[in-house]
Amino acid sequence: MLQKSPIRNYWISASEPWQQVDWLLFLLPVGLTVFGGIMIRSTQLNLGLNDWWQHWFVGGIGLALAVLLARWRYQILMRWQWTIYALTNLILLAVIFIGTTGGGAQRWITVAGFNVQPSEFAKLGLIITLAGILQAKTADPIGTLFKTLGVAAIPWALVFLQPDLGTSLVFGAIALGMLYWSNTNPGWLVLLISPIVSIVLFNLYLTGWFIWAAIIILIAWFTLPWPQWGALGALSLNVMAGEFGQLLWESLLKDYQKDRLILFLNPEQDPLGGGYHLIQSRIAIGAGQLWGQGLHQGTQTQLNFIPEQHTDFIFSAVGEEFGFVGCIVLLFVFWSLCLRMAFVAHNAKDNFGSLLAIGVLTMIVFQVLVNIGMTIGLAPVTGIPLPWMSYGSSALLTNFIAIGLVESVANHRQRTSLFARNKRKH
Repeated sequence: MLQKSPIRNYWISASEPWQQVDWLLFLLPVGLTVFGGIMIRSTQLNLGLNDWWQHWFVGGIGLALAVLLARWRYQILMRWQWTIYALTNLILLAVIFIGTTGGGAQRWITVAGFNVQPSEFAKLGLIITLAGILQAKTADPIGTLFKTLGVAAIPWALVFLQPDLGTSLVFGAIALGMLYWSNTNPGWLVLLISPIVSIVLFNLYLTGWFIWAAIIILIAWFTLPWPQWGALGALSLNVMAGEFGQLLWESLLKDYQKDRLILFLNPEQDPLGGGYHLIQSRIAIGAGQLWGQGLHQGTQTQLNFIPEQHTDFIFSAVGEEFGFVGCIVLLFVFWSLCLRMAFVAHNAKDNFGSLLAIGVLTMIVFQVLVNIGMTIGLAPVTGIPLPWMSYGSSALLTNFIAIGLVESVANHRQRTSLFARNKRKH
C-alpha cells in the first residue's frame, strides 16, 4: 500500500478546515469592494480626493477579519449574546453624550482621530442577540415575539434619537426577517408593520385607512389566540399610530427628514433644495442609457452635480458611466451574493447559525433595495449606503464582519437546521 507523501499530508491537513467554505461568498464582496473603489475614484477625480484607496484599505482589513471569523466557531457567540447586547446599547448610549456631530446628526465617536459609527456595528449585535433568542423553539410564540420586539426596541430607539432614520429602519427589517425565518405567523408580522402603514394612510388618504383597518381587524381575528381582544387591540394600535403620525410630522421630525420622506414623490417641488440630489441622480442614471458614457466620462459625475456622490448616491455613477447593462450586472452580483447567503441559512448546522445567516441576508437585501430605490426615485432618501460600494469605513467593516459570520456558519455546517426543514415542509 502506497504511503501518502508528507507534503500531501500537510496539504490535506491545512485545507481540511476550509473544505466547507463558500468561496463565492468571499469573492463577490471583494469584487464589489474593488468596483466600489473604482467608482469612488471616478466621483472624486476632479476634486483631488483619494477616498478610493482608503475604501480598498479598509476593505482589506475587513476581508482579513472575515477570513479569521470563517475559521472561528460561531456557536461561541451564544454564550456572549447578552454581553454583546449590553455593549451594543452602551456604545449607542455613549454616542448621545460624547458623539461627534456632522450633517445635523450625532452618530459618530472619534477614536484615535477616526470617526466610528457605532450604529453600523450595532446591526451585528442585534442579529446575534435575536438569533440567540429565536433559535430555541418555545411553547409561547406570542411571548417570544414580544421578547424579540422588546430586545430590538432599545437599540432601535437609541439610533432613532441620534437621529438616524435610515439605520433604524434597517433594525426593523432585521427583526422582521429573523422572525419570519423562525416560523412566526405571517399574519402577526403584518400586524407588526400595520402601524407604519396607518401613519401614512391616516394622514394622507383616510378612505384607504378605513380599508386597511378592516383588513387588520380580520387578520387579528383569525391569527391571534384571543380574537375579540386581539382585533380591538389591533384597531386601537392603528388609530393611535395615525394620531402619532400627525404629532411626529408636526413636532418631532426635523425639516430635512420631512423633505427626505416626501420629496421623492415630486422632487421638482424643491429643485434647488431637498429635491436636488434626487433630480441630479435621475438625470445621471438616464444619461447612461444602455451601455453608459464610459468610466470617467459621465458629465453629471465628473462635473460633481451630485454632492457627496461617493457615499449614498454611488449607484447613480454606475448608471451614468456603465449604463443599464452595468446596473443589471451589479444587481446580478448582489442577487448571487444573497442567493449564497440564503443557501447557507437553509443548510446551516443549527438554528442559531441559520438565523445568523438570515439576519445578515435581511440586512444586505434591505440596504440594497432602499439605496438603489432612493437613487432612482422609488424610495425616500434615507442615508442608507450601498453595501461594499459606498464610501464609509464603519459600514464596510460591518459588512465584511457579517460575511465572516455567514462563512463561519457555512464552514461548520453538518446537518440541516430545524427551520430549514420546516420551510421545506411548508
